Amino acid sequence: MTKNSAADYKRRNMEVWNEVAPRYHKRWASTGTGPFQSTEKLVGLLDIKEGDRVLDIACGTGAVTKKISWRVGKSGLVVGADTSITAINIAKRWNIGRQNVHFINADAERLRFADKFDTVTCQYALFFFPNAPKALRNMRNNLKKSGSLGIAVHGHRVPFYINILEAVKEFIPDYVPPGTPQLDRYGSKAALRSVVRDAGFSRISVNSYIFRYSPGTFEQYWRNYRRYVAKPLKEKLDSLSRKQARRLKERIADATEPYTKNGTVEFPWQSLILTAKK
Repeated sequence: MTKNSAADYKRRNMEVWNEVAPRYHKRWASTGTGPFQSTEKLVGLLDIKEGDRVLDIACGTGAVTKKISWRVGKSGLVVGADTSITAINIAKRWNIGRQNVHFINADAERLRFADKFDTVTCQYALFFFPNAPKALRNMRNNLKKSGSLGIAVHGHRVPFYINILEAVKEFIPDYVPPGTPQLDRYGSKAALRSVVRDAGFSRISVNSYIFRYSPGTFEQYWRNYRRYVAKPLKEKLDSLSRKQARRLKERIADATEPYTKNGTVEFPWQSLILTAKK
């Protein structure tokens, strides 16, 4: 990805997250459902102690940040960093009154701190970074000697997303803008381990978890996807003719059938959680 295309992608991504952050928080982050069942496991796998300093990269609306703040106590510190102002504002409100939590608007590839951290975390964001190796090297630079890294990513071909994306791209080839990183590009243990190892980390361990998530009936699954999707994608969906929209919905319903029992959809959701040392 060129410098200009990376800048364009970051701008688009920031606009999207500024729009969808409230819906994302309500549906996933604040409830701990779906992929956010990983939050407890990610924090639990790290040896975070009272008094520690922790940096939560791409903190979003603060799901991981909040869990960590309980671990470090009043004598510790948690800094949540994200490029979305809307997400940060939600995170601040969600963590109001907690003196050991601070949030900043910052790019994961660029942020620098004079005082290093005991732990750096990053949940469901590594695959969004146009230059993930640079972001990881920056995480390492912000760690103390022998500091810990904790990362969570989606596994390979999560059906909740794939069922819709593969069908939609048959009707709207440019549904996902060119140059957008693949959501599951680090969705295998080997790929995730490799990019972290190449950034200079050691003592790497990767665990795979399968969570279960039910969006309800197929009609609820499809309706809520359209309700929560970002405006640029919704506009593309709305541009389809009635016939195309009907065929698209049928195509997605067929792909969802293997995960449907007695009218209720239940998806497996693989998450990989990596821990490592500087």
